Amino acid sequence: MIPRHPIPAIHRHPPAAEGIAAFHAARSIRPHRRMAPPTPSRAVALMAARQLGLPFAHRPEFRAADLIEAPSNAAALAWLARPADWPSGRLALWGEAGSGKTHLLHLWAARRGAGFRDGPGLSAGAPPPELGACGLAIDDADAAPDPRTLLHLLNRAAAGGVPVLLAARSPPARWPAPLADLASRLRASGAVEIGPAEDALLEALLDRLLAARQLLVADPVRAWLLRRLPRAPGAVREAVARLDRAALGAGRGITRALAAEVLTELDPAAGAATD
Repeated sequence: MIPRHPIPAIHRHPPAAEGIAAFHAARSIRPHRRMAPPTPSRAVALMAARQLGLPFAHRPEFRAADLIEAPSNAAALAWLARPADWPSGRLALWGEAGSGKTHLLHLWAARRGAGFRDGPGLSAGAPPPELGACGLAIDDADAAPDPRTLLHLLNRAAAGGVPVLLAARSPPARWPAPLADLASRLRASGAVEIGPAEDALLEALLDRLLAARQLLVADPVRAWLLRRLPRAPGAVREAVARLDRAALGAGRGITRALAAEVLTELDPAAGAATD
């Protein structure tokens, strides 16, 4: 049974507007919504792949310009701007799949010059990650296969005053921690939730994902998708990926019929809707 521990009271965060402003001031960029076009080399490769009917591996890009700000991630942005205030020098971002945790980790690491590791790679036989003074970001930290490796890493960071940013789908107090010392370190870490996505965020995310893959969707089909897509960022990402593959396989554009087929795979009730 997983022990139930109270989550640190990190939710007493500063006003969201102040936190967002501080985050942008720290990374010295202007927040904006416009999606940057794909690089010329990617655009050419994508066009060639589509003309030949070949699958094109889509690699997500974690650019500051693509960050979609919303009330659901305002608290996370506020705390990312204040690593000196993180309890025990650690902060964990948690929330559902596709909510933007990995994007925020990449932005934080790039802004500070910090290291970046995936939790599943923290195995007993893997070389320990280097800990520079700038910090370390660990994605899917709850999936680290060796608890001792994670414990030693957190201890080294604490001893050196190195901030550690973690990400997972649940708060650290609920992660499996067979070692008492590791459980203690996790409970002492700050935790901030990325909440459920708002409709405006899901709409902006859909537009950004379609633009990134250069998929043209007529406004009526787009509006139908927005009404019928599951209300979760992860589902929107998966739907766009499937739409891309389906359109490429069928050799035609994204019609409402094609969209209905894809949504039926994700959610039979949504795909079968007739309105």
